Amino acid sequence: MTARDPAFRCSTASRLRDEPVAGTASTVRAFLLIEHSGPWGDNALRDARLPDGLGNAVAARAAAARVRPLLVRRPARGERTQGTRVFAAFAHPSRPWIGATVLDDPHQLLELDLPALGAGHSPGLTAYDGTLVCVCTHGRHDACCAERGRPLAAALAAAHPEATWEVSHIGGDRFAGNLLVLPQGLYYGRVEPESALAIADGLATGQLDLDHLRGRSSFPMPVQFAEVALRRQLGETRDDAVRLLSRQVDEDVTHAVFSVGGAPWAVRVRTSTGDEPLQLTCRATRDNPVPHHETLSIVRAG
Repeated sequence: MTARDPAFRCSTASRLRDEPVAGTASTVRAFLLIEHSGPWGDNALRDARLPDGLGNAVAARAAAARVRPLLVRRPARGERTQGTRVFAAFAHPSRPWIGATVLDDPHQLLELDLPALGAGHSPGLTAYDGTLVCVCTHGRHDACCAERGRPLAAALAAAHPEATWEVSHIGGDRFAGNLLVLPQGLYYGRVEPESALAIADGLATGQLDLDHLRGRSSFPMPVQFAEVALRRQLGETRDDAVRLLSRQVDEDVTHAVFSVGGAPWAVRVRTSTGDEPLQLTCRATRDNPVPHHETLSIVRAG
């Protein structure tokens, strides 16, 4: 194995090769967010100082239920909540939702109905009427996440203190600073403090920032890319204005049909991988190919 340069920063390398951010969001629908002020280890949930091996138990139950468990904390580390605050979110593409509760005992995490959450139903939490703007600051996982994420978290917390959380690893370290917006499951990358505030302000009026949008986590990556490409061509930034009707995959080509203003639009995207494997994260022990999406056609289908 080739020795790694400790000064290497994956986000800088990705920017220098002008790697597109669209179509790179993790594919997740069900999220379980657990408040834990830290410290977070390399694997946040398993390395967190939870009692009695609780982190491993929750991770195993979440994996079986197809739920993504994440740790969250307020950017102001001095803030403490009585009990353990928990959010469950389901990023349905048209009917997303969040539930919340505060557990008196962290062992009650094992009582949550995670199979229900994985299937898109509430695990018994109270409906939460709000948006969570989660900034990845998981420096023990990747240095870029902390270096680029913490300024975002500070800026957002000053302007939107109730909505803002720091979050453990969400994927795509090379696109730091990264935001995850719930319940919609929107991933944003290469975000700076100024653009983070613009993204948050846009969310309040149902607008998407297409320059930083990595994708909607409820869609496979080629469909994420197709949605962003279609929105760019039509100049459509309203979140609720574009809806996926169908998708088909034919080898390396994805055919996605969306409804925009009641009219169907068909987008064809080819997905391939680069010829030369690259170091994609700061701590990667091996090189990997870079996925690449290409728009083949965008046509009105009706």
